[in-house]
Amino acid sequence: MTHPQRIEPQPGQESVWDYPRPPRLERSSQQIKIVVNGVTIADSSNTYRVLETSHPPVYYIPPADLKTEYLKPATSQRSFCEWKGMASYYDLTVEDKYIGNAAWYYTQPTENFAPIKDYVAFYPSKMDACYVDGELVKAQVGDFYGGWITSNIVGPFKGGAGSWGW
Repeated sequence: MTHPQRIEPQPGQESVWDYPRPPRLERSSQQIKIVVNGVTIADSSNTYRVLETSHPPVYYIPPADLKTEYLKPATSQRSFCEWKGMASYYDLTVEDKYIGNAAWYYTQPTENFAPIKDYVAFYPSKMDACYVDGELVKAQVGDFYGGWITSNIVGPFKGGAGSWGW
């Protein structure tokens, strides 16, 4: 199977095809905001983002910048990442809105990802709105990776139908 043609980034843009594999963890001072059912559940400019070839960035938010009262550990979901380790999940309930497996976190990440211990990443497709520096995020197709797409990120992006073999 051949890879789709890389989109050439314009000034101020990043191509996910320039991201490394294995993935890189980097600090981000971009303002990250998540809204569910009219409530801002996350607001932070002290996050990390994970950058991996063919994937839009995933933002990890410190618990101190979350309204953790809306999160409850999910008992039905766990997954394993070859780079970060075993992930646990949170269900999210904001007033009458319930979202199962809305976010994930690592209680014992691998050494390279130790800084994101207990930080939380959210699936933008499951939230009412996610923002990066005030820009509304488009969710990565497929929800397997949970990437956040903004106008400064170009693909094509892995995750949609037919992209598993890339």
